[in-house]
Amino acid sequence: MSEEDAVRSGDGSNGGDGSPDDLTHTDDAGDVQMVDVGAKPDSSRRAVARGEIRLTPGTIAAVEADAVEKGDVLATARIGAVQAVKHTWETIPMCHQIPITNVDAEFAVGDDRIELTVAVETTGKTGCEMEALEGVTTGLNTVWDMVKAAEKDGDGQYPDTRIADVKVVDKRKETVDA
Repeated sequence: MSEEDAVRSGDGSNGGDGSPDDLTHTDDAGDVQMVDVGAKPDSSRRAVARGEIRLTPGTIAAVEADAVEKGDVLATARIGAVQAVKHTWETIPMCHQIPITNVDAEFAVGDDRIELTVAVETTGKTGCEMEALEGVTTGLNTVWDMVKAAEKDGDGQYPDTRIADVKVVDKRKETVDA
């Protein structure tokens, strides 16, 4: 069990075996609670998350040509990703509000997909992986919203459109010298 997990669970004595005792956001009675991170030292933290949205080749071509009726898809999605990072604590109930020091959102456009990577940095008492995940999912949802007219089939459905493979790809923590 990592030091961070031990602090979150209280004393770290449960061994992290996947039992309900390992849940950090519940108390002994099973009631939901926010983890107290007040005693933890500040550390420099970085988390990177990635995901993709699958789109038709015609939609990809429209995005690349900046020919989507709603506007610049990637610029709008980047703004959505950054906004989501900054507001994660408002949408995920037990997330702490943390001081975001940097957000980087990068797109890679392929033949049938757009991949979004969001890196988040902070200095504080808790990690920023939820913020990175929130940035990726909201950024990709923004892409979907911007291109949905092009992606709909004759029945108004989205048979080729999907968001997939959202995951944390890197997480780092370094002690801050006082």
